[in-house]
Amino acid sequence: MNSQVRVYKPFIGPFDPCPPLPYRTYVVPPNQYIVFQPLDWPQFSLAEALKLGTLWPNLYSPYESKGKRVEEVGSDGEPV
Repeated sequence: MNSQVRVYKPFIGPFDPCPPLPYRTYVVPPNQYIVFQPLDWPQFSLAEALKLGTLWPNLYSPYESKGKRVEEVGSDGEPV
């Protein structure tokens, strides 16, 4: 259907103090472009719906963290 990720090219000024990023992305959740909810939509199982946060697959929007935390591991394999 419609991709939830949108891309745009930001304005890059000649005097920007930071190195410019060529493009930016943002997520538009499905509830922003679904006008109404039909009566006969498929549904997740109860356990899966509780895990995913919605009963309907068409309204599911996964969250992907942009800042992935990296744990330092010592020589013995334990987190520092």
